[in-house]
Parts: sequence; C-alpha cells; structure tokens
Amino acid sequence: MGKIGLQLYTVRDSAEANFQKLLTDVGELGYEGVQFAGFYDASAEDVQKTLHKATLRPAGAHVPIDQLQNNLQEVMRYHEAIENHLIICPYLPDSMRENKAGYLQTAELFNQIGKELKEAGFQFGYHNHAFEFDRIEETTGFELLFENTDPELVKMELDCFWATYAGHDPNKIIRDYKTRCISLHLKDIKVENGEKISTEIGTGTLDMNKLIQSGLDHNVEWFIVEQEHFTGDPLVSAKKNVEALKKMI
Repeated sequence: MGKIGLQLYTVRDSAEANFQKLLTDVGELGYEGVQFAGFYDASAEDVQKTLHKATLRPAGAHVPIDQLQNNLQEVMRYHEAIENHLIICPYLPDSMRENKAGYLQTAELFNQIGKELKEAGFQFGYHNHAFEFDRIEETTGFELLFENTDPELVKMELDCFWATYAGHDPNKIIRDYKTRCISLHLKDIKVENGEKISTEIGTGTLDMNKLIQSGLDHNVEWFIVEQEHFTGDPLVSAKKNVEALKKMI
C-alpha cells in the first residue's frame, strides 16, 4: 500500500516562516510523510523530534547536485540522523545537460553517487521536469539518464505533471521502468490563459485514479503531492490534495 507525502516546496513560504510549526501542521492535515526541500537551518535533532511528535515519516529529500558532488558525507550524516534514507537530485543545471555527452557524463556521476549512497544504506533517485524529454539526436535526456545508469543505484521519482506537460504518458513510463520508479510526484494539470499549470488533485485533466493504480501495480512506495500554482493558501490546497488522494489509495 502506497503512502501519501507532501513535498515541502509546495508550502515553502510557511516553511521559511516557521519550519517546525509547518511540520506539525502537515501532520495535522493527514499526511503520512514529508519530502524535504531544505531544512531552514534546523538541526537534525530538532527535525527528528518534530517528525516523531507529528507522527510523520521522511518521504525522501531533494538535495541539490552541488551538495551531492561536494558535500555527500555531511548530507548522509544529517539524513541518517532524521531517519531519511531516500536522497533525490531534483534538478540539473544547463551545464550538465547541454548535449548527449553532457547527459552521459551526468549518468556516470549519478552511478558514482548512487553507489556511495547505497553502500551507506541510502537510495538515490532523480526527479524529472519537462526538459529531460526534449529530443537529443535519436533519443531524449530522460532516456539517456535512465538507460545509462544502474537500476540498483539510480531510482526514479517520476513527476507525472511534467511528463504529461512534455507530451508523454506517465503510466507508460511507470510500466516501462517497472520497480525502478519508487516515488510519484502528483499534481493535477489544467490550462489557464493558454498555459499548462498545476492545480489541486481532482480539479484538472490528469486521470489520477489510473496513475495511482499504475503506481500500486508497480509497488511505488510514496505518492507525493507537489503543487506549484495557487489561487489561495498553499496549506489549504495541501489539505484538499491529501483528502482527494486518500479516496483513491
């Protein structure tokens, strides 16, 4: 059975204002876990205490590539202390994806990082946006990354919104990569003023029930809410999203 988490980038303003209070608030909304996008200078000890009080589990953390390259030992010590064992690279700078050679070099780097993390008891994954689906010669950046990394070392956090935005079927990606996909980012999609934007689950055009079933069929562990566009309070949207997902999972 998959678990429901919230990517805290969704509520970053509240996190910046009072990170510990936000964690408590997210627990009260009914989420089972939180996925981190920074810690706002909070100590690992304080984060762990608050998570336990809020009955929240770590659902992974987005860690910038420069930290993974240059500060991996410290990253591991912090995340071990908060009992988080899923480290996700959330984005690639232009310099690491300019061409096919760049993607292949990045894939090798991912293998190295993934190996070191696995040996220390962690899982490593990559979170896509839309640019990875751009054509590069006869393939795409997405395929270059995942076809040239070891499935045991580099897992997938599939952002279903961005895959759809780029014209791809996230259900097919889940099927194609099977158990390699360990986390799904879920936000619904709608068109507003000619632009595709994210919206609360159940208010857009994505077939969320089908996505959830695809995830469950392939043993996806975490279903992560991540929304980027709002008409009101992001915490209110977070509540609507968890309530909608609980009816599907």
